[in-house]
Amino acid sequence: MDDHPLFVRGLELLLPITTGGRVEVVASTGDAAAAAALVSRCRPDLALVDLHMPPPGGVRAVAAIRRTTPRVRVVAMSGSVAPEPAVEALRAGAEGFLPKTSEPEELLPPLLAILDGWAVLPAQLLRAILRPARAVPVDLDEEERRLLRAIAVGRNTVDIAEELHVSERTVKRMTAALLRKLRVSNRAEAAAIAGHSGIVGE
Repeated sequence: MDDHPLFVRGLELLLPITTGGRVEVVASTGDAAAAAALVSRCRPDLALVDLHMPPPGGVRAVAAIRRTTPRVRVVAMSGSVAPEPAVEALRAGAEGFLPKTSEPEELLPPLLAILDGWAVLPAQLLRAILRPARAVPVDLDEEERRLLRAIAVGRNTVDIAEELHVSERTVKRMTAALLRKLRVSNRAEAAAIAGHSGIVGE
């Protein structure tokens, strides 16, 4: 279930090729409200749900699929590094979470593991979820807080550069400095701190 036709078309073409025909996409929709009915009708082994579908959104779609077709395994996907949507999807009943930046051939092992009964999460997301909550340092200036908010909602370097009116190189330098200040090793952990501290909603 995805509102990006090119991504869905890529899966339709490449998954059968990379799996020798063992895996195929049987149906797709960009309408989160229609996702549960589609899954109920098609009865796939597994449903991939984009968390950033238009309202009512991917998390609601996960919950609806879980209610109507409980035997279908559900995997949430997102292009964002922020952990909060993934955690909401897991609470709604998803068995796993995978980044949309994954190549199709990289998706196969975790998808097969989920079909075998495992729960699958990227290592950096798992670390972000398990890391104890920390407060955002009070000495962050306004530019650093804007950068942290942008990271927390999953914006990439190009988008952040446009928002802050700086170069991509400057964004990378600022991000490295911010990670050091927060005492974290990657953007996912920084996003977790932002989420726990409420800075995203400022």
